[in-house]
Amino acid sequence: MSDDNYLDVRDLDAGYGRSQVLFGVNLSVPWRGGVAILGRNGAGKTTLMKAIIGELPVLGGSVSLDSRSVGALPTEQRVRLGMGYVPQEHSVFGRLSVRENLAVGALTNRDGGAVDRVLETFPKLGQRMDQVAGTLSGGERKMLAIARALLSDPRLLLLDEPTEGVWIGVIEEITERLILLAREIAVVIVEQHLDLALRVADRALVLDRGRVAITGSAQQVRDDPRLLQYLAP
Repeated sequence: MSDDNYLDVRDLDAGYGRSQVLFGVNLSVPWRGGVAILGRNGAGKTTLMKAIIGELPVLGGSVSLDSRSVGALPTEQRVRLGMGYVPQEHSVFGRLSVRENLAVGALTNRDGGAVDRVLETFPKLGQRMDQVAGTLSGGERKMLAIARALLSDPRLLLLDEPTEGVWIGVIEEITERLILLAREIAVVIVEQHLDLALRVADRALVLDRGRVAITGSAQQVRDDPRLLQYLAP
């Protein structure tokens, strides 16, 4: 564990019931910057995110935030300590308007200007404030989900497939916003678009069958001759 890191995951085992998915995973995330979690479908990427945020019980190992063990804390307490999470699916309230979704995200934020700042980050949302979230495009829903997570003022933002189902023209817009965010806070991103993930991230980790197969700087991972083998379907 290091004071240089905001998140430390050590020897993490996790899974679903009797089915273990993660085996001895180690992950360190600095106070600022991006870390990409890569791997083929079923490698354990989403399981890792859920274990970090507290949606899955830890079978072994530890999760620490700012040198404090959080492995026994429920998700809501981890959020209060500085974690934000945008899941792969069901990340917005589809029957509520954009304005109402943001209001829910801002419930615990006493900063009256917080909503205005996230609208500066995602200006398209400002044009959709009274639109029902379920009628937004895929890209706009992802922007709304990220904006809502940012309203909890996280120091660590976990993003699971933030560009899945998003039109290519909007992917670039989301990518640029994430690059800027990673200069201010810690960002952990699970993403199928390799180039996008390694543009946002300074470091990367590749999972294979629930174990860490490659880890290093984004450039080291990109240049590793084994990378395509571990990403192939």
